[in-house]
Amino acid sequence: MQYLQERGLRLLTRNYRTPGRGGGEIDLVMRAPDSTLVFVEVRKRLNARHGGAAASVGWVKQKRIVRAAQHYLLGLSRLPPCRFDVVEIDNEGVHWLPGAFDAG
Repeated sequence: MQYLQERGLRLLTRNYRTPGRGGGEIDLVMRAPDSTLVFVEVRKRLNARHGGAAASVGWVKQKRIVRAAQHYLLGLSRLPPCRFDVVEIDNEGVHWLPGAFDAG
């Protein structure tokens, strides 16, 4: 989170969960300097043997994050521009992937 804040994003909430079984979770909800709402998935891997941390955010995980984001947006009076980022943490450091996937 500090990594993203140092790059201009502002934390709104962390570990946002939707109610009920099968719901989704968003690790971080942040606001970019241009007012874009950024939903961030944080993944940590010790090595890249199985494709690295970002590769672990597959289609099913993406759909859950998108559902959770849709639920989060229901609480807002106005819909801002949004994007989905992934932050991977591995032995080499932190890697930020802005716009790693979309809601489609």
